[in-house]
Amino acid sequence: MMQNALSVDVEDWFQVGAFERTIRRADWDSLPHRVEGNTHAVLDLFDAAGVKATFFTLGWVAQRYPALMRRIADAGHEVASHGYDHARVFTFTPEQFRADLRKARAILEDAGGQAVTGYRAPSFSIDPRTPWAHMILAEEGYRYSSSVAPIRHDHYGWPDSPRFAWKPVQDSPLVELPVTTAKWGKRILAAGGGGFFRLLPYGFSRWAIRQVNEQAGRPAIIYFHPWEIDPDQPRVADAPLRSKLRHYSNLSVMADKLRRLTRDFTWTRVDALADAEAARAS
Repeated sequence: MMQNALSVDVEDWFQVGAFERTIRRADWDSLPHRVEGNTHAVLDLFDAAGVKATFFTLGWVAQRYPALMRRIADAGHEVASHGYDHARVFTFTPEQFRADLRKARAILEDAGGQAVTGYRAPSFSIDPRTPWAHMILAEEGYRYSSSVAPIRHDHYGWPDSPRFAWKPVQDSPLVELPVTTAKWGKRILAAGGGGFFRLLPYGFSRWAIRQVNEQAGRPAIIYFHPWEIDPDQPRVADAPLRSKLRHYSNLSVMADKLRRLTRDFTWTRVDALADAEAARAS
């Protein structure tokens, strides 16, 4: 079976884009932290399934939970960067983006004890507003980025991006590995995981991954967050209704859906796909 890539965006329940206008960053340390326990639960699930994955982790999380980073690395998973504190790339100047990359990477490498060569932008926020972002990633020595969602969405998206791996910087080994989409006629559908995986019937994700594997002959890249397996997390009462519906729906079924996903397909780390793309290009 084709190897697909499974990835985890390691952030806590209060750090998501849906709540960024409701919960202040200044209040993060005063809120109940659940990311450590939830990520350990994800690691246990992966251990039971024999799955290796990539953990795109906020530097903010790694700074507070270095032992968690060591467990991820010691278990054979990849520790990769999700930036420092979930600020979207298009909110930075190029100089600020470079500083954020360096800050997060230093923390992640110190905590995890392995080189960090992969990056995922918070909320898939590399898009036409950030024409400099891939060049800076290349200059900083990253091997790959998985920061583009080639869809139309109210929170993110770069619909004109290629659906599969592409080289964003000439004469650089950097490869962009977009999260998975499926085709329905002429429409491109989001199928990369996260809320789409949690909210839609499991059969949709199974169909989409099979379509990508069998019809396009390409691996899928799927992601989710540790908070998505935590139905007991705190509720944000004053968040917008749409945000609450997206964030809290189907939390209780997510772990079982993930177990089914690990049984139905073969999984590897995202850096393994980057290596395969490099071999394909050579």
